[in-house]
Amino acid sequence: MKKNASRNNIADKGRILPEDPNLPKFLCQNCRQSLCVVGVESYADKFLASGMLGSSAIGNASVVGSTRMDNSFVVLPKQRSQVHGASSRPPGGSLNPEATGTRKSIDESFVVLPPPAASVYKYEPVADGGGSNLSSSQDGPSSPLQPQNPGFHTTITVLNRAFEIAATQTQVEQPLCLECMRILSDKLDKEVEDVSRDIKAYEACLQHLEGESNNVLSEAEFLKEKLKIEEEERKLEAAIAETEKQCAEVNAELKELELKSSRFKELEERYWLEFNNYQYQLIQYQEERDAILAKIEVSQAHLDLLKRTNVLNDTFPIWHDGEFGTINNFRLGRLSKVQVEWDEINAAWGQACLLLHTMAQYFRPKFAYRIKILPMGSYPRIVDTSNNTYELFGPVNVFWSTRYDKAMTLFLTCLKDFAEFAHSKDKENNIPPEKYFKLPYKIDNDKVENYSITQSFNKPDNWTKALKYMLCNLKWALYWFVGNTNFQPLSAAVSPHSEDYLVAMKMI
Repeated sequence: MKKNASRNNIADKGRILPEDPNLPKFLCQNCRQSLCVVGVESYADKFLASGMLGSSAIGNASVVGSTRMDNSFVVLPKQRSQVHGASSRPPGGSLNPEATGTRKSIDESFVVLPPPAASVYKYEPVADGGGSNLSSSQDGPSSPLQPQNPGFHTTITVLNRAFEIAATQTQVEQPLCLECMRILSDKLDKEVEDVSRDIKAYEACLQHLEGESNNVLSEAEFLKEKLKIEEEERKLEAAIAETEKQCAEVNAELKELELKSSRFKELEERYWLEFNNYQYQLIQYQEERDAILAKIEVSQAHLDLLKRTNVLNDTFPIWHDGEFGTINNFRLGRLSKVQVEWDEINAAWGQACLLLHTMAQYFRPKFAYRIKILPMGSYPRIVDTSNNTYELFGPVNVFWSTRYDKAMTLFLTCLKDFAEFAHSKDKENNIPPEKYFKLPYKIDNDKVENYSITQSFNKPDNWTKALKYMLCNLKWALYWFVGNTNFQPLSAAVSPHSEDYLVAMKMI
């Protein structure tokens, strides 16, 4: 057998045998490649010549039976026929010429065959008209599937039975191609080697066992060995009992430890739960603390800002505008070239009166508030010690301004009294004498630094200058007030070398 190829001739043991086109195509049962079979007739002739086929080509009258038995037999017919010159008598059979000469003719003879050889004759009985007829005289015209060849069925039978025998012996489906057969052969060779090694190992073990001396114990020695083994058995049983007892104790301790472990796990879980809750609460408290600290910081910064803020100074900003002194941007005074409206002058006097009245009211009753100021917006009034009221608002003229001049003089006297009170207050607080409060511009009756504050028979420029100095003294008194009250810490008290002093001096 070989794979189908382009070659038409296949070598078989040095002979070139042509392919038989009448044979059916076989497939390799492993790789499923098509196979072509050559030289089958010569091998069939060998089988026939050796008597293995018996009477396989005897026609319709032949009855061939075979089974898978330990002893198989072939029934021979009464009339032997010749197929291709080969005798149907099995080789080595009991029907030789010498034996037949001395005996009667046997109606039916049989030959006992071994199982492999008998399996070749596993045929179905040939029925009339259902099988292949090997006689060309009884058949009609030959067909492609049934050629006019008396050995055709024999060849097919040989191939089929050969494949069946090979499949039975090798436990592998047949037919196989040469390549698959080579692989199978290598596999079988390897199995044979493994079996040979196992056989050698078994033989070596058998020889070793046969070489050992078989010492047969006497009855006394047997009893002695038995007692010894029983003693060892009792010791082992005692050891097993002790071990089981220890195992039970260990199991009890293990259960107790597992119970304790479960309790510890519960305690651990509870601990971690409480720990997480505590951590959560701690984080919340820390966040609240941080928020409170941030609020405190913001509030402290705001408080510091408020402490640094001079409320009265922000409420009553005193500054200058050229020759004019101003309070809340209201000019106080008039010039010959600049005629300020009386409404603005009245508003400025109202702011000044409100400031001085606020400072005087704060220190009552320590401050002898003899001259009372009545701040009434743009229409302030001054009350003297005799309870006489004077109007501190205009309009007035230069020739008729007696009450207006009296009101301005009383305001200047009240400012001087407040300055003297501040001076005495510094003495009480043990402030160094050089830091006692002192007005920058001396006030003497109705004059400020030798400039009269009255308007009657006075030049507008001098009156404006006196009002400017008066506002500067009022600003100075305001700084002292802020530095010595709750409006600002004492450290912020105004000194002659402070920045506020220089600012006040700029107004001159």
